[in-house]
Amino acid sequence: MPSLSLSAPAAARIARLLLAGLLALALSACAALGGREPINMHVVGFDPLPGEGLEMRFAVKLRLQNPNTTPIEYDGIALELEVGGRALATGVSDQRGSVPRFGEKLLVVPVSISAFSAVRQALGLAESDRLDKVPYVLHGRLSGGVLGSRRFTEKGTLNLSRVGRR
Repeated sequence: MPSLSLSAPAAARIARLLLAGLLALALSACAALGGREPINMHVVGFDPLPGEGLEMRFAVKLRLQNPNTTPIEYDGIALELEVGGRALATGVSDQRGSVPRFGEKLLVVPVSISAFSAVRQALGLAESDRLDKVPYVLHGRLSGGVLGSRRFTEKGTLNLSRVGRR
């Protein structure tokens, strides 16, 4: 059997061609993944949960909508809630599942509010002039699947003017 030997310049040229081919393949794979619409996540409810000691816990209900032509696989979710520009609650869940193409799913994620966060939030709201339009921001990350994590943010306002009144 004849042996195949390459000169150093020929080997370098082949290596460059292979590298260029791999780069082109990687870029085309990234282009195929592009064009996906961002997921829509909306807070649809808060239910109280039992807490430990001074912490408060809530089940945050989220409606996840997939406006894409392919399903979204997920394996875990993380949330952070800010109210009035201050961090208030965080939560995680190891739920896994799939949201069908052009479909939606209701997720429930437990969140915790530490006593320190609650006091800091109450002091901040006491300084506020308006409690009828307190801004909130919900940051989240839907984890897993072939495409990795997908981040989302929902912003809105809360009407807290009736809190504590009967």
